[in-house]
Amino acid sequence: MVKEKKNLIRILNDAIESYTPVAFATVISSGGSTPREAGAKMLVFADGKTEGTVGGGKVESMVIKQAVQCISENKSGKFTFSLHLDGNTGMACNGDLEVFIDVYKKPFKVLILGAGHVALKIAGACRLADYPYIVADDRTEFANEERFPGAMKIITVAPDKAVALAGVDKDTYIVIVTRGHSLDNECLVEALKTDAPYIGMIGSRSKVNTVFHNMAEKGPVNPLTDKRIYSPIGLDLGGKTPGEIAISVIAEITKLFNGRTGKHLRIEE
Repeated sequence: MVKEKKNLIRILNDAIESYTPVAFATVISSGGSTPREAGAKMLVFADGKTEGTVGGGKVESMVIKQAVQCISENKSGKFTFSLHLDGNTGMACNGDLEVFIDVYKKPFKVLILGAGHVALKIAGACRLADYPYIVADDRTEFANEERFPGAMKIITVAPDKAVALAGVDKDTYIVIVTRGHSLDNECLVEALKTDAPYIGMIGSRSKVNTVFHNMAEKGPVNPLTDKRIYSPIGLDLGGKTPGEIAISVIAEITKLFNGRTGKHLRIEE
């Protein structure tokens, strides 16, 4: 039992450090006839693969299914599995098993397209907020581990080409801050093909307006009707330096993810 716990903890630590979603299922109580006693542990990954066991058989299969659902919803919780004929397992062992499923999953990751001065500050803001981030730029003198310590991945191809290589999903927030408007536009076209819930692109209001109307006329994508696009990027905080822009961008992402208003929290009479 001690060896199993040490191994599971090591595997769990590796998963957390590599930003791999995982659930830690622990039997917290058992009564009557149950497959495993309190303290039995199992790791469950998003694809249903496991390490350790909470008893095997049908009840373990149900725990795995519940854990995968918890990972998908990014919610931990306590669950009871009744091993009675009239219980929720259909088993007749005449016991009850309580399992706590603890989910370890980052809420989202940030894909930063571009590795210039603004991208550098945005990455720093991601680290401060503990948001995993990926950087993409074909200029290796800019996109490297020295400039972007702690990045999940650094993709050294053209930013627009990197979109398809970054594993963009519904939990990926895309930030477009490349070295030129033309490349920004190409990145936007590629980003719109993904399931990303947020696509932010830097640029002045007049420039963005012109680009959007041109893209809408040419097709096949229409940035004017896609509500995932936030451009000009960031909240209206008034700053113009790379650091100030970075703060407004991460604040916008945080606001949207948490579904908050972004208003002041001060108490007023």
